[in-house]
Amino acid sequence: MNKVVVGLSGGVDSSVAAAILHHQGYEVVGLTLWLMKGKGQCCSEGMVDAAKICEHLGIPHHIVDSRDVFQANIVDYLVAGYSDGITPLPCSQCNKSVKFGPMVSYAREKLGIDKIATGHYARISYDADRDRYQLLRAVDLTKDQSYFLYDLTQDLLAASVFPLGETHKTETRQIAAQFGLNTADKPESMDLCLVESNGSMRAFLDKYIAPQKGDIVDESGKVLGQHDGIHHYTIGQRKGIGIAAPQALYVIGLDAANNRVVVGDRNSADRTECTVARVNWVSLAEPSAPIRAQVQIRYRSSAVPVTVIPLEESRVKLVFDEPQFSITPGQAAVWYDGDILLGGGIIERQA
Repeated sequence: MNKVVVGLSGGVDSSVAAAILHHQGYEVVGLTLWLMKGKGQCCSEGMVDAAKICEHLGIPHHIVDSRDVFQANIVDYLVAGYSDGITPLPCSQCNKSVKFGPMVSYAREKLGIDKIATGHYARISYDADRDRYQLLRAVDLTKDQSYFLYDLTQDLLAASVFPLGETHKTETRQIAAQFGLNTADKPESMDLCLVESNGSMRAFLDKYIAPQKGDIVDESGKVLGQHDGIHHYTIGQRKGIGIAAPQALYVIGLDAANNRVVVGDRNSADRTECTVARVNWVSLAEPSAPIRAQVQIRYRSSAVPVTVIPLEESRVKLVFDEPQFSITPGQAAVWYDGDILLGGGIIERQA
């Protein structure tokens, strides 16, 4: 019998992933990572719901204390990034360093199982010509989560199964009800786990970063007002700047060295290029020449045409066909060929 370890957060998606595999005849073991204290899908409430799912399905349930790993890889990472004037994206970092990597290691070393599964909406295929695993968008494009999985290695993709990749979200709820899962009507988690736990990202950051007043300036350096910490701002932000002006102002830069927030009009936030660091090439090996692709520079943005130019030290330059608004250092840029995720990395700076 095939064996698989299913990561259970206590939400409907991971619950259905476990139920589907169990129904298909897999020997399923549930695994929940204890990431932090407090409320949220992946914390105390989630662990209770995950345990109930395992009891309902009649499968074993393991809980791994991953709080130290989460603190080092996510909390410290976020605090350092916001302190440096960038807006980090924790989810892709969490998937590789906190979830998939440790889950595969635990499955192999503790349980002797080679496969893991999660409730992510994405698909995996194998390209025999390239001898590479490919990461593809989910069939349900409104729920596609491949953007957050760009950093998975070939080894992790080879070990992973995404049972919901061909499923629409409405079907997932129906399947949960058919299996009698207690999560069938559970509300979706709409925010980052840290936001859910702390009430807002601002509240979370204020626990770690002390207020430090500084200037809000325009592009020429003229002082327009004051702020109480650059970690409260992000590129492209319009609301909450606190500056009265005849036209709408947007945050177009965060100058950590001088503790300044730089603002300008809407056009000032447009850029035609950016550099991306920590690049992971997924569905093809790193090319030696520029390639054409479609890129997302944030999760909810549309993919737009781009030229990807490889640079040294796992970096690329992105040259957009049309100027893009609010290219935010610290966020992920992920490029595709249709449904196939080619690669991605962390936006380093605007150009």
